[in-house]
Amino acid sequence: MNLKKYLVRALHRLQKGPGYTYKELLVWYCDNTNTHGPKRIIKEGPKKKLIWFFLTLLFASLVFWQWGILINTYLSYNVTSSLSIGFKTMKFPAVTVCNANPFKYSEVKHLLKELDRLIEAALERILQPTPGNGSENVSPPLDLELWNQIPLVLIDEHDKDNPIILDIFETNQTSGGNDLPMLNETAGGNETYASNDIAGGNQSSCSHQGSDNCTYRNFTSAAQAVTEWYILQSTSILSKVPLHERIRMGYQAEDMILACLYGAEPCNYKNFTQIYHPDHGNCYIFNWGMDEEALNSSNPGAEFGLKLILDISQQDYIPYLSSAAGARLMLHQQKSFPFLKDQGIYAMAGTETSIGVLVDELERMGYPYSDCTMNGSDVPVKNLYSQYNTSYSIQACLRSCFQNHMVEICGCGHYMFPLPEGVNYCNNEDNPGWAYCYSSLRSSIKHRQICIDSCKETCNDTQYKMTISMADWPSEASEDWIFHILSYERDMSTNVTLDRNGIIKLNIYFQEYNYRTISESAATTIVWLLSSLGGQFGFWMGGSVLCLIEFGEIIIDSLWITVINVIGWCKGLKQRRARARYPDAPPTVSELVEAHTNLGFQHEAVGARPRDEALPPEPGTPPPNYDSLRVQPLDVLGPNSDAE
Repeated sequence: MNLKKYLVRALHRLQKGPGYTYKELLVWYCDNTNTHGPKRIIKEGPKKKLIWFFLTLLFASLVFWQWGILINTYLSYNVTSSLSIGFKTMKFPAVTVCNANPFKYSEVKHLLKELDRLIEAALERILQPTPGNGSENVSPPLDLELWNQIPLVLIDEHDKDNPIILDIFETNQTSGGNDLPMLNETAGGNETYASNDIAGGNQSSCSHQGSDNCTYRNFTSAAQAVTEWYILQSTSILSKVPLHERIRMGYQAEDMILACLYGAEPCNYKNFTQIYHPDHGNCYIFNWGMDEEALNSSNPGAEFGLKLILDISQQDYIPYLSSAAGARLMLHQQKSFPFLKDQGIYAMAGTETSIGVLVDELERMGYPYSDCTMNGSDVPVKNLYSQYNTSYSIQACLRSCFQNHMVEICGCGHYMFPLPEGVNYCNNEDNPGWAYCYSSLRSSIKHRQICIDSCKETCNDTQYKMTISMADWPSEASEDWIFHILSYERDMSTNVTLDRNGIIKLNIYFQEYNYRTISESAATTIVWLLSSLGGQFGFWMGGSVLCLIEFGEIIIDSLWITVINVIGWCKGLKQRRARARYPDAPPTVSELVEAHTNLGFQHEAVGARPRDEALPPEPGTPPPNYDSLRVQPLDVLGPNSDAE
């Protein structure tokens, strides 16, 4: 069947009325639709028809405008936060306790001996910056190899336009100004920390690699500059010490944890899990949940919490590395790594610190409402803390990202973060330019933003809100017998080996069993979108879902008519091309027969004799039978022509 005829018949079956052109279809729609407005356009007079056409067009535009706003609001995937309060038996949090000092000074003194002598001589020069001070008569002489790798200099800024820069162990002074970045060529090191004298104003540090790159950092105190310089130098030294040696040089659990009680059950250092933390050395985690089930708290209140007595041995602190004394502790979820430098708190020596805990549970919605992750599997950063078998956290991701950039750019890893496989920690001997590279990377906003964009928050998180109170402990009346008992239990000694400067008591407990859940829910749903779209359509046009179906029907009919018109246009184009190829129509069979007959009798009609004229027939010869004449038509169009 002809395709065009089939489509026309199909269109006729689909339609309720006539409409083989766009105009007919539009008139039929306006006459039969249930939407207000279009009917008045075709039934009113000319003036009202124009008014109703304008109103219909205006309100239809308003509908589409409102629909655009609603759809855009829905696709923005906004969320609303709701707060609910519940009551249940809760798991006691994991508790990590560390000493503020990472190593015993008696154990690492041989490693830091030359560094300590350098810093003591440097402090003498800072406090007495005059020729002939005691640093020149040091015996034995100072080993300046560490100093030359990362020197410390003084900057006197009494004259802001011409600051005077002096290497602490050099006697020549250099005027500032334009020659300031080139000063470090004499030192030959990789990073120069510079601090001016006490009366000079701001302290600063300069780090450079080679002779052309130099970056200065300002400090408000010489104490800050000296501490930063010492930490940087000690990092290079300790990074070459094997892990088992660093663990041995730290504070052991049996020496640090003197007493433990959880609720009514006694506990000891064996109930803690040891991990090595680069900032604080050996740390011990209670109720981590790695090997055993997490403990539940039977009741709120201090009597049902965790009670600890710690000895921080403050007399064995490294003098230039740890300026704060106390215990560093943190409450966190089970199987999560403790980032004490960011989220930990200090407990002061000689006090009883009570920590009341409230629990907040956060529940975020995932994609597309937020860019959170459930377990970190969709984060492009390799989690270096997975070697501890801990769960994903954004802190672990950010530090892993920084360490990966450090390895990629500097060729080695920083001592404070876990190492990727096959990479070594940075030190001055193997990586002479690491300090400058580390300082540049740490201050780079670009690399910091890359890590922020790559890492994601966890969708579900538990936060512990703490209420902290302190009191002196033990009291003057009871300290004698308490120190005697604790000293005997630890050392089996009848002499008092403990004092107020090293003892800390901790009470950690739930304040109440009420917990808060902060959850997110979608601000706009598909139900809200459909109801809002229908409300706008009904308000401005008086329509419903059936009106939309009618509108869809006319769109389908319009497409059908378009297909029919396209098919007709293609067929007409084909015929026009055929006429262009043969401008004259081919002759028909009757025209060929007539032309052949006229050609045979043409000469007789004008009295001319043909070239081969036949003699008159003999008498009695019958005339020729013209009825039996057959004319073969000329093959004008060829054997394959389809002329009509």
